[in-house]
Amino acid sequence: MARLFISAAHKSSGKTMVSLGLCAALRARGLAVQPFKKGPDYIDPLWLSAAAGRPCRNLDFYTQTPPQIRTLLQRHAATADIAIIEGNKGLHDGLDPEGRDCNAALARLLDTPVVLVVDATGITRGVAALVLGLQAFDPLVRFAGVILNKVGGARHEAKLRAAVERHTGLPVFGAIQRSAAMAIDERHLGLVPANEAAQAAARIEAIGRAVAEQVDLDRVVAAAQVPFTDAPAPVPATVRRAGGRVGIARDAAFGFYYPDDLEALAARGFTLVPFDTLRDPCLPPRLDGLFIGGGFPEMHLPALEANVSLRAQIRTALTGGLPCYAECGGLMYLSRSIRWQGRPHAMVGLLPADAVMHDCPQGRGYVRLCETMDFPWPRIAGAVVCGHEFHHAGLENIGPEARFAYTVLRGHGIDGEHDGLVAANTLAAFSHLRGVGETPWPDRFAAFMRACRAPRRTRVVRPVLSHAHSFTPTGAISL
Repeated sequence: MARLFISAAHKSSGKTMVSLGLCAALRARGLAVQPFKKGPDYIDPLWLSAAAGRPCRNLDFYTQTPPQIRTLLQRHAATADIAIIEGNKGLHDGLDPEGRDCNAALARLLDTPVVLVVDATGITRGVAALVLGLQAFDPLVRFAGVILNKVGGARHEAKLRAAVERHTGLPVFGAIQRSAAMAIDERHLGLVPANEAAQAAARIEAIGRAVAEQVDLDRVVAAAQVPFTDAPAPVPATVRRAGGRVGIARDAAFGFYYPDDLEALAARGFTLVPFDTLRDPCLPPRLDGLFIGGGFPEMHLPALEANVSLRAQIRTALTGGLPCYAECGGLMYLSRSIRWQGRPHAMVGLLPADAVMHDCPQGRGYVRLCETMDFPWPRIAGAVVCGHEFHHAGLENIGPEARFAYTVLRGHGIDGEHDGLVAANTLAAFSHLRGVGETPWPDRFAAFMRACRAPRRTRVVRPVLSHAHSFTPTGAISL
């Protein structure tokens, strides 16, 4: 079960480019590469998934316990030749002052050697002091080697290599020259997602080729050969019930989905049917529910507005009681309009509010939500839900009839106090959930869809689960 953890001294060092370049280069060699990403994220995993040809999995201390994180890694890495785990921010960065949620803590938990990506801009011999400091700060972290990035030329590379190898004892696996080929366009929430980038495949191929030419892949693979001290936990048996059909918005505007969530819905017997909000004139037939995830609808407003027939059909279906779950961009799409750069564009019009794009984030980071009596799915006594948010949009002109599914305990949500608008059988929130650990939202949404389609039902019954269950952050820390 070969694996490497790709980290850096600080963010913007180029570890995402190096990670996806390694995935692409190793895949081109014929290896099965399983990518992972630390923390809540959709954009980097989209690129890593495209580079590796396998869904990227997220590892997050806030929504998973350490054993759950370890089991998830083992389960998916076991079917690959090598696992590439990309960290977030710097090696020792995190919210917890004791470092229990940092990249170094995750690398230790997973018994995984760290490859340190060093931004070499404006540094020569001092690179050794930087690396030595990272090593000394947590002696329990196992370092495999260094990849120098943004190197200025052959002379610069020679100085860097000599300093690292003479003073740190770590090998230099490669030196990547500063180049426009090692970049992906960015905008307000980070990299342009791979599902939007027209030349994503060509960009990945170019980055993979640059990494293959400048990094010693044989040494990288050799450094990854570290055995686990325990065997993977067995996959729990899932009783597959007859489900139905769930429409999933999958296009350039909406692409933020965790593969675990989609797989959980499929495991509950539901067939996932994609549809394109930009081009499809109507919904797929015989649907039992809709899932509209996050994305960048603001980048596609003219096309979304122009698809009048689909917007009208969605509004009619949801007003008529078709269950729907929408997150962030999906919430914006179901509102009356989205206004950006001073111009409003008509959207579905189910929710009594207008979405407005702002220059600065309106909500960013982890959230904790307490369910209200208006929460539409099967309720669990004392439920507190953990998730995350990252949105530049806010809601205005919220109608007096608005009902909210959540009270915000941590985070911002819609107005700093509430999140999750409820209309008919639709739940739409700025917060993103992940169906792992103590937040099994796919199970609850599946139960809700079944309840809504029960024969001869004249109203939706919202059952309360008989056992008390408190939803709390279950990882190594409370943030």
